[in-house]
Amino acid sequence: MKTATLGLGTIDRILTHAEITSVCTDAMAGWHVDNKRVLVLIPDATRTCPLPLMFRLLYERLAHRVRSLSFMVALGTHPALTDEEMNRLVGVSAGELRANYPKARLLNHRWKTPGELVTVGTLKASEVDRITDGLFKMDVTVTCNKAVIDNDLLLIVGPVFPHEVVGFSGGNKYIFPGIAGQGIIDFFHWLGAVITSPSVIGNKLTPVRAVVDHVAGMLSIERKAFCLVVKPGENSYGNGGEPGLAGLYFGTPEAAWSDAADLSAKLHTRYMGRKFHTILASAPAMYDDLWTGGKCMYKTEPIAERGGRVIIHAPHITEISRTHGDIIEKIGYHTRDFFLKQWERYKHYPWGVLAHSTHVKGLGTYENGIEKPHVEVILATGINEKVCRQVNLGYMDHRTIDIREFECRENEGVLHVKKAGEILYRV
Repeated sequence: MKTATLGLGTIDRILTHAEITSVCTDAMAGWHVDNKRVLVLIPDATRTCPLPLMFRLLYERLAHRVRSLSFMVALGTHPALTDEEMNRLVGVSAGELRANYPKARLLNHRWKTPGELVTVGTLKASEVDRITDGLFKMDVTVTCNKAVIDNDLLLIVGPVFPHEVVGFSGGNKYIFPGIAGQGIIDFFHWLGAVITSPSVIGNKLTPVRAVVDHVAGMLSIERKAFCLVVKPGENSYGNGGEPGLAGLYFGTPEAAWSDAADLSAKLHTRYMGRKFHTILASAPAMYDDLWTGGKCMYKTEPIAERGGRVIIHAPHITEISRTHGDIIEKIGYHTRDFFLKQWERYKHYPWGVLAHSTHVKGLGTYENGIEKPHVEVILATGINEKVCRQVNLGYMDHRTIDIREFECRENEGVLHVKKAGEILYRV
């Protein structure tokens, strides 16, 4: 597959280790990194990609040339990782990190720590009005981790998938909201929620992506990116069976992301011949709370019949959110219009949390004090029934579910999605 950036992509196989190595070698050989301070942004464990492989390949090609080499997890508002979790993320033990990768610094982004943030500019109301096609008109202060001024070069390394807020993940999203402060994080997410997930997800040209790329352009640091496209269901690299890559692109974040998004659209969208009244969406273990497990709803909502139900099946999930649970338990899960038509009551809550709420609840109406979601969202998780009802979601005891009852019934309007959350389903 021809690409304008340095890289390779294919729809019918995975790239070989030699091909990936060659792309990394050529990319780093052509980038002026000598004696520079390099900051690498990487995903956390809620994204599928062969990060240990990329960590090894990049360290081998950078460590001997650069002045410093930091790897920062672009957490957004996800919980910080422990040292053990960080080591596991890049595929090393603490001893191996010290012995084999002594120059690598593994860092969390701490979005709520003012001393770690720096203001890089202001998104003016006139710009917001233009970029969002008139949906918003307000000044937005743009802050991000001060590491962007403490380093000379910024390298983004992460996968691209259909995404409910921005259209496709990856690229400059690893900066905003990946290592951003709360103001721009909240604005970014609420803009996507107002447009609605089904209108955004799986589309390249969205107002939210326009915002992300615009504010990334405010940074003075030079930016490059490796954008990865994972081949669904195929493992290949390393002893741990790391996910196989169908695509790897290097260039500016905008160009590399664009090529990766084109390939992701082909590989990560599954078209069905009908809609379904019952969808059992089984969450993988990498989603450890509903904040991330909600992706099971986002990716299947487009194929849910109006009046149907999406069952998020995740016995391992025992809490709403490690970071935002207390707020969600106050406001509950509601449709977009529920908030918009009561904006004075809810506008003081973090907009990013309101966005999560509407994305999980899905499309619906709010008229004359009555909320009518198009789809019933039911939790079959480790979260107890009282909490489910409190946050305005349905409940099902996961112990009563026999997955076999949901298999091979597509002609009856029943679908089981085995590893929900990354593949987008459309009719």
